Amino acid sequence: MSARDFPATGSVTISADAFVRAYRGVFTARTFEDKISALYRGGKIVGGVYVGRGQEAFSYGLGGQLDRSLGDVYSPLIRDQAGRGAFGESLLDAARTYLGSVEGPMRGRDGNIHRGRPAEGMPAMISHLGASISVINGMLMAKRFRGLSGFVGGASAGDGATSTGAFHEALNQAAVEKLPLVLAVADNQFAYSTPTSHQYACADLADRAAGYGVTGYSIDGTDLMECLLTFRQAIARARAGGGPQLVVGKLLRLSGHGEHDDASYVPEEARAGKWGGDCLALARERVLAEGYADETALLALEEEVQELVETTVATVQGEEAPDPARENWRTLSTARLAEGHF
Repeated sequence: MSARDFPATGSVTISADAFVRAYRGVFTARTFEDKISALYRGGKIVGGVYVGRGQEAFSYGLGGQLDRSLGDVYSPLIRDQAGRGAFGESLLDAARTYLGSVEGPMRGRDGNIHRGRPAEGMPAMISHLGASISVINGMLMAKRFRGLSGFVGGASAGDGATSTGAFHEALNQAAVEKLPLVLAVADNQFAYSTPTSHQYACADLADRAAGYGVTGYSIDGTDLMECLLTFRQAIARARAGGGPQLVVGKLLRLSGHGEHDDASYVPEEARAGKWGGDCLALARERVLAEGYADETALLALEEEVQELVETTVATVQGEEAPDPARENWRTLSTARLAEGHF
């Protein structure tokens, strides 16, 4: 059996309540990023905006099933708003970073996607593709050196990142050290505008798992249930000592590389193809078809989320930007190795 055919089966199940919670997480990420995109087009956002439209189910699948109470750590990328929220990042943290509020986790000092709270298990995102995997490896090794156990590290990458040396070195290290790493690769068919046919020659990126000596899965990244089931299984295996797990999700990014990009290079056959479905719409259809919730309940849930997003953004828009005359711009204090303010 090849790595890419490894089944996501067994005793793993997802309850109706868990699926509806997941739908809420995916819907929240989409609603928030739609709002941020609108603010960007209105000139209210400094820097770029990179949304996860079409990748939310795959992102939530990992971030939503890691467990911070067990010491799990997670390194998301620019399209992982759903995973970030599921792992515990508040909408306030996200909105404050996009809008440059001094109250945010980066205190208005860094780009809007380079946010995180390392002390809470979520390092700030690194733009260099593949580099975040080695950071998670280091966090896992540090926990091991302290005699801890039962933890898992989650990291994200795109198909383009798999072509970098950093990706290879980090996954190879994780395999040799048998680290409890779950690596999510969103194969969204384009590395910026470069199609996957110009990136790799294997039939499926999950085929590479065998070469590293790790467990590989290839799944439909637009199917929220399949994402939940597979990541739950992968996390359980990593936590039980099974070593690194490589999960490749096939999907299509339903936007440009960033909001500045119209994605005109994406052919219509890709949009209409097998991986071109909208994970949010497909999840909503499943909720109704399986009877997990009715239309009235879903509309109430969606209205609640929309109100939360609007209230959060309005709150942050009233907050101060950093004052260069008063702000302590040091990341770490040499005396206390902790952030401080004047």
